[in-house]
Amino acid sequence: MPTCQPGRVLGHEGIGIVETIGRAVTAFKPADRVLISCVTACGKCEYCRRAMFSHCTTGGWILGNRIDGTQAEYVRIPHADTSLYPIPTGADEEALVMLSDILPTGFECGVLNGKVAPGTTVAIVGSGPIGLAALLTAQLYSPAEIIMIDLDDNRLEVARSFGATHTINSSDGKAADAVMAMTAGRGVDTAIEAVGIPATFELCQEIIAPGGTIANIGVHGKKVDLHLECLWDRNISITTRLVDTATIPMLFKTVGSRKIDPKRLITHRFTLDHILDAYATFASAAKTKALKVIIEA
Repeated sequence: MPTCQPGRVLGHEGIGIVETIGRAVTAFKPADRVLISCVTACGKCEYCRRAMFSHCTTGGWILGNRIDGTQAEYVRIPHADTSLYPIPTGADEEALVMLSDILPTGFECGVLNGKVAPGTTVAIVGSGPIGLAALLTAQLYSPAEIIMIDLDDNRLEVARSFGATHTINSSDGKAADAVMAMTAGRGVDTAIEAVGIPATFELCQEIIAPGGTIANIGVHGKKVDLHLECLWDRNISITTRLVDTATIPMLFKTVGSRKIDPKRLITHRFTLDHILDAYATFASAAKTKALKVIIEA
């Protein structure tokens, strides 16, 4: 990201223990165990009042981007009262790390924006951590079919174990044909883009059914073509969004009741002094089979 300058401490997910508080903090005290939202929210500006915390005028996605982030022994959290969540006694803290970002991202940007509903057919393009988070939370709405599409057979196998009804390896370039064959030529009601490259967004356009919704999650660094010459009469919707983490309280309860288990996304664990090994492991995910990597300070 161009807003992230060299030397910045990275990281926007995590749990921690409050060390000290500023004078404006009233909801937390030292020694409290807390979940850190990846999005910082003042709770007062125009966007926060609309629950668009990602666009907070004095916050938003700043951790590990505009200010130093969580991959450190200490991190400063602005607007702490509205950007931290107390961790219940006895909660599985590793599982809760997934609530900082990827679970609400998959849920809000993919499932909710994509209008997943009972009986619908959903395709998730990208079976990485975000795509798998969308897969886990989509099942809260009982779609009839969830099709996972990826290049990596290991990640597709994981998707099967997480509840995908069908998987497609798209390395042969025929994923759209496979989806159409599975859906009797109709396409899918919801296509969730969870990669962030032109090819995957174009695939979503090829497989969306009339009246369907393309929900973009991926962070696109290059222009993408919108094929209105094919879509102008299809009654489709296209949604974009940066996660607001507005659903963290609900997801807290859902995870606590064991309706979903985000801890299954964790594949590797490292201590902070081995963080370079953690980065190397994630960079070689196809070889190491890494999904989410936990770093303990």
